[in-house]
Order: sequence, then structure tokens, then C-alpha cells
Amino acid sequence: MLMQILIGSGLTIVSTMIAAVVFGGISYVMGRLQGWLSRPPHTGKQMLMLAFGLVGAMLMITASVWVWAAAYRWLGIFETLEESLYFSLVAFTTLGFGDIVLPQEWRLLSGLIAANGILNVGVTSAMIMNLLREMRQDQAGPRLF
Repeated sequence: MLMQILIGSGLTIVSTMIAAVVFGGISYVMGRLQGWLSRPPHTGKQMLMLAFGLVGAMLMITASVWVWAAAYRWLGIFETLEESLYFSLVAFTTLGFGDIVLPQEWRLLSGLIAANGILNVGVTSAMIMNLLREMRQDQAGPRLF
């Protein structure tokens, strides 16, 4: 049980670091483009930045799923990479079909990957909304009070 918790916690930390790097990159790009983003016209730029944020979110989720799948494969929990990826994606997104389940000695990992997925989706949503809010504030110009 302790081994499952340690492995799951380590994988969650790796997934969190992936999210931090992806959104750090998005923030960096938006900072570099701040002057261009704040000049009119705004509508196309807002859509472009939303798409950029969503692509970043998909990259982060995909990378996290691959990390979990690689761990399942390395631990010998699943026989194929496809099976590992499928379970990881279904569990990470908390879809949980139940057609593939972890063996009893590893079942705590399924709860940990689901918790990791919930947290990452929440953080992803918050980051995208914050990036768009900051862009809109820059576009509106300085506030008088």
C-alpha cells in the first residue's frame, strides 16, 4: 500500500511539474506578445490566445497520461502500451469505463491518477481563464481608479 502511495505521489508531482512548465511557457509567450495583444483589433487575438491555451492544456494532459502509462508499463501492470495508455486516459479524465481495471495489488493507483486528473483539469481551466482575463485587462488600458 505504501509503495502505491509513493509511486502515485511521485507521478502526480511529475504531472504537476509538466503543467507548470507548459503554463509557464504560455505565460512567457503571452508576456512577449503583450504589446501586440493589447493593440486593436482584439477579437482575433483573443481567439488565437484561447486556442493557444487550449492546445497547451491538451499537451499537458497528453504528457501526463503518457507519464502514467509509462509507469504502468514499467511496473508490468499491463501487457501492452496501448492498454496502459487507454487505462491512463480513461482514469486521468475520470471517465472510468471499468472495462480495464488495475490488479488488486495496484488498485490505489487508479484513485491517485483520477485525483491527479481532477486537479490538473481544474488548474488548467483556472490558468486559461486567468491568461484571458489578464489579456483583456491589458487591452482595456490603464484604469483610472
